[in-house]
Amino acid sequence: MSASRTPPAAVTDTPDDQTTPAASKGGILRPPYRALTIGIVALVLLVAFEGMAVGTAMPVAVKDLDGLAFYAWGFSGFMTASMFATVISGELCDRLGPRIPFVVGTVLFGAGLLVAGGAPTMTLFVLGRMIQGLGGGAVVVTLYVIVGRAFPAQLRPRVFAAISSAWVLPSLIGPVIAGTVTEHFTWRLVFLGLVPLTLLPLALVIPSLSGLPTVEPSAARSGRKRRALGAAVGIGLLQYAGQERTWWSLLLVVVGVATLVLSLPRLLPPGTLRFARGLPAVVGMRGIFAGAFFGWQSFVPLMLVEHRGLSTTIAGLTLSLGSFGWTAGSWWQSRPSLRATRPSLVRAGAVFVTCAIGVWMFIVLPFVPAWLAVISCMLGGLGMGLATASLSVLVLGYSRPEEHGAAGAAAQMADSFGNVALVGLGGVIFATLHGHASPGVVYGSIYAVMIAVAAGGIVLSRQVRADTNTVRPND
Repeated sequence: MSASRTPPAAVTDTPDDQTTPAASKGGILRPPYRALTIGIVALVLLVAFEGMAVGTAMPVAVKDLDGLAFYAWGFSGFMTASMFATVISGELCDRLGPRIPFVVGTVLFGAGLLVAGGAPTMTLFVLGRMIQGLGGGAVVVTLYVIVGRAFPAQLRPRVFAAISSAWVLPSLIGPVIAGTVTEHFTWRLVFLGLVPLTLLPLALVIPSLSGLPTVEPSAARSGRKRRALGAAVGIGLLQYAGQERTWWSLLLVVVGVATLVLSLPRLLPPGTLRFARGLPAVVGMRGIFAGAFFGWQSFVPLMLVEHRGLSTTIAGLTLSLGSFGWTAGSWWQSRPSLRATRPSLVRAGAVFVTCAIGVWMFIVLPFVPAWLAVISCMLGGLGMGLATASLSVLVLGYSRPEEHGAAGAAAQMADSFGNVALVGLGGVIFATLHGHASPGVVYGSIYAVMIAVAAGGIVLSRQVRADTNTVRPND
């Protein structure tokens, strides 16, 4: 792709130009793209495995380091640093290209693994997690920019499908491997064992970045670092509140939301909070889907174990099987023969997620078969796969190459805000009602909120159609 000052072609609601034979023949594993695709997937596998495994190793690590009081900071510290790095990396990508942010992000992620894995105190462990967050946040945004510059529009749905699929294996075996290593060896290997693996993505991706098309750098925007820090702190507070799930978590939620209100809007495309048609609505919908889905999923194992009396293994397996639905949806949206438009795929995804969560209003009833939980999780995953991959394609399609970094960062910010805000709200509801109401009322109230958010996504999905002012640079 080339960036010129001539007016670019307007985006239409066609089936994404996926059917162009010249661009799609051979797919993302043909010689021009093979090493880059494998490197991207390898990096996502690494980040996903760490994300899935850390929850298993954290309780043992905290006990070993005598840091139970700082348990939640192991997660919220990562999230805070990640969100700050997301904005900074997006700006650097648009100004300098993705090469430097990619290298720095990957190195920081590996350095964070080293610090956390070798930490003698809980303070250094949290610091390691924050360094991991800086690296992970930087890398995720660079992947958007790399996909936008290295792959033609017809192949981008397949790349995002591959990225989504890379989360399946870690979700299935990550906690098991982490648990085995922690139990029979040491929790430190869960972190230190991944450090050498960071070399593979670097070796595969860096050579491919030298041949990327150049674009005219975007201008630096004043105040973004300050706002990025404010938004990161706000999101970190919301996640901390969701982890604690105590009555005073409501105060943290209020402070976190207030901080975000002051910082987040200027980091998102104008009109995002009112879901203006085009890119703003696409970014906003990322938050809708992440909030509804993960707000629901966070209380799936707890409800199955505490209320329905199932084992933790079965509860975890229910979530893991749901990841197959996500993969199926991602690959479905990437089929070259697919005739549906991206907005229709987003709408279908919202319907699937809403219906999936709606089933849990019945699963809370003791006489309803528990096996419905597996089907609903797979249905919800299918909807997420269809919608989130399609929204990622639209993020690139609705923004200029020199703005892919900022657009990708905005999408990640919306994801994280929706995720932690709804998980935090669910935690407040749980802490408020648990012990004072029946389990059916407690979990039913949480699921009702998530259903309302997902149903709102059905209505708002019409806004992701191309605006008359939305443009796509010539490929």
